[in-house]
Amino acid sequence: MVRPQPTNRLELVGSMRVGLPYAAVTNIGRVLGLTAAEIAKTLGLSPRTLERRKGGRLDPHESESIFRLADIMARAVEVLGDHERAIAWLAEPIRALGGIVPLALLDTEIGADAVRDVLGRIEHGVFS
Repeated sequence: MVRPQPTNRLELVGSMRVGLPYAAVTNIGRVLGLTAAEIAKTLGLSPRTLERRKGGRLDPHESESIFRLADIMARAVEVLGDHERAIAWLAEPIRALGGIVPLALLDTEIGADAVRDVLGRIEHGVFS
């Protein structure tokens, strides 16, 4: 059965609870140029567990982690204006993040909030 695509963030709750299809991992990997193992490492997930999900669904926690990564990527593209610039920014140490690479912070919501905060400052022209 094909489920309709969510049209707002609240509708995503059901998708997270059911679990995203494994294809979400390969899709975000393709967008970011990362392998499934690299995505697992970035998000603090077990590569073996992620491998076992092939052909099935991610659990709710894994789904939220993948969504968080995709959401940050979309925000970086929006702020920086270009896909390649966003990927480069996510992969380089950022002074406003204490010299930490943004991707290295996306394994927790607190880290993702810090990345979102810096992107917001960039968007509003605040030195970051």
